[in-house]
Amino acid sequence: MRYVIVGSGVAGIAAIEAIRSLDDQGEIWLIHEDPHGFYSRPGLAYYLTDEIPEEQLFPASIDWKQYRVQRLWGRVTRLYPEQSAIEGVHFRLARSIFGSKKVQEEAFRLSYDRLLLAVGSQAIPLNIPGTESQGVVKIDHLDDARRIRLLARRSRKAVVVGGGITSLELVEGLRAQGVEVHYLMRGERYWSNVLDETESRIVEHRLEEEGVILHHFTEVSEILAQKGRVVGVRLKDGQVLRCDMVAYAIGVRPRLELARQASLQTDRGILVNEYLQTSVPDIFAAGDVAQVYDPRSGKAMLDSLWGPAREQGYYAGLNMAGLKRPYLRGVPFNVTRLAGITTTLIGRIGEGRDEDTLGIVRGDSETWRDLPDALMAQSGFDVNRIRLIIGERTLLGAVVMGDQTLSFPLQRMIAEEVDIRPIRDRLLSANEKPAEVLAEYWSKLTTSTAPSLGRPVFKFSRA
Repeated sequence: MRYVIVGSGVAGIAAIEAIRSLDDQGEIWLIHEDPHGFYSRPGLAYYLTDEIPEEQLFPASIDWKQYRVQRLWGRVTRLYPEQSAIEGVHFRLARSIFGSKKVQEEAFRLSYDRLLLAVGSQAIPLNIPGTESQGVVKIDHLDDARRIRLLARRSRKAVVVGGGITSLELVEGLRAQGVEVHYLMRGERYWSNVLDETESRIVEHRLEEEGVILHHFTEVSEILAQKGRVVGVRLKDGQVLRCDMVAYAIGVRPRLELARQASLQTDRGILVNEYLQTSVPDIFAAGDVAQVYDPRSGKAMLDSLWGPAREQGYYAGLNMAGLKRPYLRGVPFNVTRLAGITTTLIGRIGEGRDEDTLGIVRGDSETWRDLPDALMAQSGFDVNRIRLIIGERTLLGAVVMGDQTLSFPLQRMIAEEVDIRPIRDRLLSANEKPAEVLAEYWSKLTTSTAPSLGRPVFKFSRA
């Protein structure tokens, strides 16, 4: 049996682990276009702010010899589903006679028995004049982060455009490098489709304390350049804002070129069933590129979260190796940092559409914007805050900013649909503090002699 995995992100690596847990003899090929292979994409934010060195982005726990994986640095250019084969180019570094390194390309063709597409997503480009100028940056990969750090050393002022987690990573990374940052938002507040107004204002206030200059209801119409280098931006109202760099994060788009070329069924992502199979049964997809069918909701959804990508890859690997195991979407869960504030996002929490993004952003889940017909309770102030989305019988979502004491209990209660009817009225009461009510109820649940709360939140425990 030959397994071919395209993409070296967390979904692809998890698939390798799963395959090897069931098939010790099969041949595994990993084809990756990123020259650095597998590293922590979420860690790039901490690399930009100098909180971790580059070497810590690469996990030391992957034993390639143990997994017996044949790795190939290259690009797959064509799928042949009817022949169970792929074609592409293999990249090789070669030295010239003058000692410089040059990338050479060599065509290859490889057959497979099972194929996994884990090619991820890419930044949606900023579609305005001037984006080809030197000093315009995004952050898809490690090389992007390296370039940002290099440009920041000789830049004094930067403009950041976009919304969501990645735009904030760019803002904070540039500020950490000593660059003056102007953050442009088309809408009235930060990440309006996920955070409520109070949460957005907390983040914005912290940014202003860090010296970030915020511009609401502001759009860029053109990037200005001299001799090919960024010198400023022209706004839609005609004003010119001088800067040396422009960084953007307006959303990500699944990489669908291969799937469409092979006539696989696609929508916003590659459509897969609960076994992570595409419309061709021996081709699977997982991670950011996969739009996964959830039999419980009857919908196919996109996630751009590290945890679901890891889990989807693992389940895809199990199914590729012959163990029929359905992947059921869990409750969307992310722990991130917004303007230095640790923030946990769980379940269904969104407010609507974010004018600063064109689609899903990194660290985002489409489920967050599926705000149900529910009531809301809030607790705390400033940077210690809890927002609860309360259904008739269960908690449907939560945002925890600052103190994370209740983030794990909330995750368990939401994921396992714990009955909150005994405390629902108290949670909604103006005379009660929701955080204290929840802490008391959680203590009773975990110390009672009642049966277990139910299924575990995580279906596997690999790091």
